[in-house]
Amino acid sequence: MARAALTSLLRHNYSKNNIFSRVKVRVFHSYQSPHSPPPWAFSNCPKSQLFDRSDYRAFAIGGFDYAQLGVLRLVSTLIGTGETLDEDCGRCDSGGIGGGECESRGDLRSFAVCDPVELYRELRGEEGSVKWRREDWDAVMEVFNAFGQSGWASSQALAIYIGTSFYPTAVRKFRSFFIKKCSNDLAEYVVSLGASEGCERFLFPLFAEFCLEEFPDEIKRFKGIVESADLTKPHTWFPFARAMKRKVVYHCGPTNSGKTYNALQRFMEAKKGVYCSPLRLLAMEVFDKVNALGVYCSLLTGQEKKMVPFSNHVACTVEMVSCEELYDVAVIDEIQMMADKSRGYAWTRALLGLKADEIHLCGDPSVLDIVRKICSNTGDELVEHHYERFKPLVVEAKTLLGDLRNVRAGDCVVAFSRREIFEAKLVIEKFTKHKCCVIYGALPPETRRQQANLFNDQGNEFDVLVASDAVGMGLNLNIRRVVFYSVSKYNGDKTVAVPASQVKQIAGRAGRRGSIYPDGLTTTLHLDDLHYLIRCLKKSYDSVKKVGLFPFFEQFELFAGQLADATFCQLLDKFGESCRLDGSFFLCQHDHVKKVARMLERIQGLTLEDRFNFCFAPVNIRDPKAMYHLLRFASSYSQNMPVSIAMGMPKGSARNDSELLDLETKHQVLSMYLWLSNHFKEETFPFAERAATMAANIAELLGESLTKANWKPETRGASNKKPQEKEADYKRPLSLIKVYEGKRKDKFRQGGSFKDGEVSA
Repeated sequence: MARAALTSLLRHNYSKNNIFSRVKVRVFHSYQSPHSPPPWAFSNCPKSQLFDRSDYRAFAIGGFDYAQLGVLRLVSTLIGTGETLDEDCGRCDSGGIGGGECESRGDLRSFAVCDPVELYRELRGEEGSVKWRREDWDAVMEVFNAFGQSGWASSQALAIYIGTSFYPTAVRKFRSFFIKKCSNDLAEYVVSLGASEGCERFLFPLFAEFCLEEFPDEIKRFKGIVESADLTKPHTWFPFARAMKRKVVYHCGPTNSGKTYNALQRFMEAKKGVYCSPLRLLAMEVFDKVNALGVYCSLLTGQEKKMVPFSNHVACTVEMVSCEELYDVAVIDEIQMMADKSRGYAWTRALLGLKADEIHLCGDPSVLDIVRKICSNTGDELVEHHYERFKPLVVEAKTLLGDLRNVRAGDCVVAFSRREIFEAKLVIEKFTKHKCCVIYGALPPETRRQQANLFNDQGNEFDVLVASDAVGMGLNLNIRRVVFYSVSKYNGDKTVAVPASQVKQIAGRAGRRGSIYPDGLTTTLHLDDLHYLIRCLKKSYDSVKKVGLFPFFEQFELFAGQLADATFCQLLDKFGESCRLDGSFFLCQHDHVKKVARMLERIQGLTLEDRFNFCFAPVNIRDPKAMYHLLRFASSYSQNMPVSIAMGMPKGSARNDSELLDLETKHQVLSMYLWLSNHFKEETFPFAERAATMAANIAELLGESLTKANWKPETRGASNKKPQEKEADYKRPLSLIKVYEGKRKDKFRQGGSFKDGEVSA
């Protein structure tokens, strides 16, 4: 019956006029309770999809029309002649308000089924007669306060192009209008609903009509902004890739399962290929390996370009891959990084945009479902290869019992802070015969590789590795056993458990086919952490629901054209507020970019593209020295002056932790200079060759410093928070140095119900 009424209504509208607009129609069930949402209320539709119900074309009347059998018509723009339906189509069950008088104005139920358009027009034409009692006034204020804070209502308002920043202002003006114009019966009805979901759904259509009439300029402006910040359907951004019939091969498996090896074999067999790496270090490793096997391959990262003559292959970081070149085979490593909150956009761009006949994806199963969905949208063929570890990873039930003196040759002790790494190194070297190599994220790729080679070499005394989570990818290491120093880390706000996926990635580094340690073992320093380790290893991978996106500069430039007077930082905020995304994507975090943008606001003479590039430079935003040098580079560039390095070469290796930190900072500044020289004109950064030489020398000094480091660790700077402001459950780890130097007697935590010596994970 409802469908028949809908068909009649549409036929009626098609026959009335030749001016049409795309509107949405929804059939709903009959209305029952006066305190539940009225029939024309919206369901919880996603943000920016208010109109995505059905796709009929109907006569445009600019608002909401309620038919007797339950038809909701919603129009996003005021176009057409403004005519309404014939009177015989029925406005409300009781005769309607406005055009046809309700049989009983005193019956509050009539408001629930009235046409919102007619009710709004009646409000607009009346002068309010309410003499507010104190309790009613307070109740109405509470209703509008709740409406102004409603996430549902503010999300629905986006569909009529009322932005979240303007929404509170629009609600305040609507409240003033409503209080001034409403009748006693309407006021009584709103008070009876109270600050409820039903009241929100009653008020919103009136609010929408009010906004369409009162704020046409604001709506037009925000509509232009939203359209320029449209990130929906990102697969359409790459028409040349869509014109190809691509074959996507997903190599799905855990660490040490051979998935990347098989993908690289196809890469080397191809006439022309590209390898996309998550890290400079891994790109350098593939570059060396492929050339050593007789396949000419170039290297391209943000900091360096090594173009090998006659090469048709390139190993690059994923951010640097070209979507303009045509390849036979492309390999995208660590594809699960699509879900990374900061860098995920680079993997998404590579998957959607690479012009390659074959694209090989290497990673764990977490993004397999969403890759299937993306391939369905792009029309690409998807082939899946599933892998298992060559040998299973085994959890040792006997932990180190809290004593680092129980480490053995081939162990990798994984800690999650720089301080813990150096404390563990100092304790191991002071109380055992072992020597430690060190790897953590702040070290240059060259130094990390040097430390890895030192550890892998069996002809020296460096037989233990102490590392951060940086050991999880990018290095081939001969690890016998991974020992977790802890399974929690301080993330800047509070202590959190290390995610299961990260635990699996790190633990999986133990055991390597073809090495002296083909069998992989893992355990923890403390017995209390062992159960969490086992639980993580047994846990299946969580399926990722969304992957990252970030606008290209051209998209951002189009958006900036709508807000000519906004600063770059304001543009970033506005874009995050206004952008539209499909349900499978999220906007990558850009706090790093915003912090740099705020610092650069004081510099005049930079174009929008200049600011965009400077903000993506690889700078440690927590290091004041590094930030100072970036500011200096940008200032010189804005004045059309050659950008100098203005930094001397250290005299020798570090003698203490402060000097080691200084070496790290100097290398980061030089790395930043090299990155900028590859993203701006060469003549503006004329000392790139000198910077590369200095960076290589400092990387060597860092390696020398780490091999002889025997000092207590320092930090780059104390937290801005006072101790009492830190999370209550956070406790700074007790220094192991103090524990051992205090000649503490061994009092190990005994226990455990394991009968066998090992537990298979």
